[in-house]
Amino acid sequence: MWDRPSHTTSASGEKTTLPLQLALTLDRESRLPLAVQIRNSLRKLIEDQTLWPGTRIPSSRQLALDIGVSRSVVVEAYEQLSAEGYLQTRHGSGTTVAERAGAPDSASRLVPPDPETAPEAMWDLRTGTSNVVDFPRQEWIRCMTAVVSDAGHQELGYSPPAGVPQARRVLAGYLGRVRGVRSRPEDLMVTAGFAQGLALICRVLLDRGHTTLAVEDPGHPGEREFVTSSGLRVIGIPVDEDGLRVDVLEQSGARAVLLTPGNQFPTGVRLCVPRRERLIAWAREVAGYIIEDDFDSAFLHRSDRLPALQSLAPDRVVYAGSASKTLAPALRLGWLAAPSELMASVEYVRAGWDIGCSGLEQLTFARFIDTGALDRYQRQLRTELHRRRQTIRRQTEACLPGARLTGGDSGLQAYVQLPPHIEEKALLRAARRRSVLTRGGSFYTLSDTARPPALVLSYATVACSGLGQSMLALGEAYREVGG
Repeated sequence: MWDRPSHTTSASGEKTTLPLQLALTLDRESRLPLAVQIRNSLRKLIEDQTLWPGTRIPSSRQLALDIGVSRSVVVEAYEQLSAEGYLQTRHGSGTTVAERAGAPDSASRLVPPDPETAPEAMWDLRTGTSNVVDFPRQEWIRCMTAVVSDAGHQELGYSPPAGVPQARRVLAGYLGRVRGVRSRPEDLMVTAGFAQGLALICRVLLDRGHTTLAVEDPGHPGEREFVTSSGLRVIGIPVDEDGLRVDVLEQSGARAVLLTPGNQFPTGVRLCVPRRERLIAWAREVAGYIIEDDFDSAFLHRSDRLPALQSLAPDRVVYAGSASKTLAPALRLGWLAAPSELMASVEYVRAGWDIGCSGLEQLTFARFIDTGALDRYQRQLRTELHRRRQTIRRQTEACLPGARLTGGDSGLQAYVQLPPHIEEKALLRAARRRSVLTRGGSFYTLSDTARPPALVLSYATVACSGLGQSMLALGEAYREVGG
């Protein structure tokens, strides 16, 4: 069926990997497009680790000749696998299996299993993905090389559980500059992604007598399950076009709330200024805490971006973020900026859990910020994501008449509110039959079942050309179900 890669020795004495010969079996009687069959077969070989990271695969022209299909069919399969992070193409080096392809995310328990999964889909528009294809590898390698070259005994030893002091100083300055976060380096902790930060806060809340945690409805279903598993009871608070309903929160009995005020997930609305002020007043009145999940602020346009909620009340707001969306989940870098009296408890809990994150990774990230590489990368990616968002907006108007996008004009996903007569589940099924995977609004809903039907479309990993094609297919599905 396939051959292992062979090796040869170059003039410099280094081993090089020759392109793999693949004999993929295609079912030409299947209704599944050939490009999808090729993509699924290659993905399975990569996920099964039959094809190792760094393995060269045949050129699109060669594989097309080998299996007897048009080259454009193979190109389509390769492009989709590259967009998903399984393959990478470098000028002069051909196409290889990506270094981190198929690697499980250690925070995967924040992503619940999806009953709507259809592995044969050509376009995956589900949320929970990050753009890892454009990860700035060379910039990161340069920063890592410089850090390792300069590392002494202290840098190569154990790091403080709260994080390397230098990295905390750089991160505190960066968050103050770009988000208005008001925090001393001593009140900032580097965590193993957002998941660990949330786990720490939940544990501290439990220790302080909290029994509930309010969350947005709709919101992140994985986070709800995560909070519940920590021992806190989740209370859903509805969201409207101005953000979280603070008036409902005030009547809930909760003394802590987890929310995404900058760009509500998944609707994309912003918590308006009057509600921000009322939310802070509530936290002071009940001596409670606000956990601000600032997951995608780096991708918000200036017109859509407000300063972090934490900047208004550093004594009541725990600011949480990570590099998972801004760079790559595999880095497992997150941070908490908390009130001083709360951070002492967080550090006490953390000391009993582990001995901190990789100091070299922290210092590399700090250098990545200091050199301006993070700003440059985010600016580039923000521009690309804005183009994708505009594609979604135009295609929604053209292909889904009567539907509308909520929220601003940036972020990582689009919340498309559908006319009341559209049956959400029927539309999802019709979309799957056309090789489009997405989720409906009900997937994110806890108890607010009166919300109109909706689609949530992630464009984090699909380029504009793919979005255009997937929206045309969605349009066909929409007409089938009565749109």
